[in-house]
Amino acid sequence: MRRHGVGRLLLFHCFCILFLMLSYTDLKPGTIFVKKGDPYKVLEYDFVRMQAQKPTVQLKVRNLLTGKIQQIGAQQSDSFEEAEIESLPVQFIYVRDKGALRQAQGALTREFWFHPVGDPSGRFLLKEDLVGDVSKFLKGGIEVSAQKFDEKIVAIELPIKVDLKVKEAPPSIKGNTSGGGTKSVVLETGAKVNTPLFINSGDVIRVNTTNGEYVERVSKE
Repeated sequence: MRRHGVGRLLLFHCFCILFLMLSYTDLKPGTIFVKKGDPYKVLEYDFVRMQAQKPTVQLKVRNLLTGKIQQIGAQQSDSFEEAEIESLPVQFIYVRDKGALRQAQGALTREFWFHPVGDPSGRFLLKEDLVGDVSKFLKGGIEVSAQKFDEKIVAIELPIKVDLKVKEAPPSIKGNTSGGGTKSVVLETGAKVNTPLFINSGDVIRVNTTNGEYVERVSKE
């Protein structure tokens, strides 16, 4: 009986290891895997199948510890360790600019302040290079997910869709708002988004944060 128990334990352990491994087709955008001890997030995935050659994928990935972006290839025989990521719900408070001098020197100047949901006293800051592109959709009070790897926050994940107010928009031309044209508007966070011609300053629109595209108008000024 004892041998059977040990055998079952080993089988379960092997199953867990296999469960945490990813094939090259699993590495879709947003997937986080571990390579040489560092967590990497897949930004872009391109499947390539050339005639008389084995299928491969070309990946654009970001090292979540260093922020470095690079291109890597993966084949059918490759496997990747899935990162064990803990998600912590946090609320964005505000962003602080650290000054024009550092900006003139080309340094990243902004600090982003958050606190765990329900714990305003536990606020903490994240540097601009860690927050990355999601910063353009962050507004005060929004709840997001802080992703932790080995007890360290390595990324911020936004809701798939957010509602933001249009701060600046070219004026709509009468009689030219029913077609399929678009224009570029500036949102309250500073992000620029292409919208239909009928969108005006003061409107609230819904934006897909995964691709930065306009979804719909939520309310009209």
